[in-house]
Amino acid sequence: MLRDSPAVQRSSESQWRLAALIYLALSLLALGLTLVVREGRPLEHPAPWLLLSLSQALSLSALLGALFAAAVVLSTRVFVAHFAWARRLQDELSPFARGLGVGPVLLLALLSSAAEELFFRALLEPALGLVLSSLLFGLAHQARGQVRWIWSLWAAAVGLGLGLIFRLSGSLVGPLLAHASVNAINLLFLRDSPLPAGARRAPLR
Repeated sequence: MLRDSPAVQRSSESQWRLAALIYLALSLLALGLTLVVREGRPLEHPAPWLLLSLSQALSLSALLGALFAAAVVLSTRVFVAHFAWARRLQDELSPFARGLGVGPVLLLALLSSAAEELFFRALLEPALGLVLSSLLFGLAHQARGQVRWIWSLWAAAVGLGLGLIFRLSGSLVGPLLAHASVNAINLLFLRDSPLPAGARRAPLR
């Protein structure tokens, strides 16, 4: 792992703390809205494709979430190894993870996945449908540079997969676990990736 100067480390710490507070606030807001709309059942889909008991829904959702997370992480490694656009995307995103320790990575992964899953899947998907909520999820993920739309399309595809798990099983547990796992593993991967020559550090968003 690359070591940063004390000044950069202090800057990174203030940035991830601010990001964590923002994600926490968004999580609480999304949870409150979903509780009102869903009448106290924010982690359950109101019209799942499969009619399962609670234990069956949790088990199926968790299993599908684990498999989906593994597929997403593996596919990102394959893309980076074989495609120039994926390496450009890695170069654009890696500065955001610089200076993060394991604790901040896990905290950001948990809070960001909670905020986004509660908002896009629990709140928006039942109201807007699977496709539209996934497209909005993709549009919410923007990166600087030429790869911004590739990143958005990739995020929309991932959102579609997470939404399918939610709609099929009726439980948000799988999407939450998958999203948090992918975020944590990929943040660590980006953090430890070498910066391209001449790259500038970008603020964490």
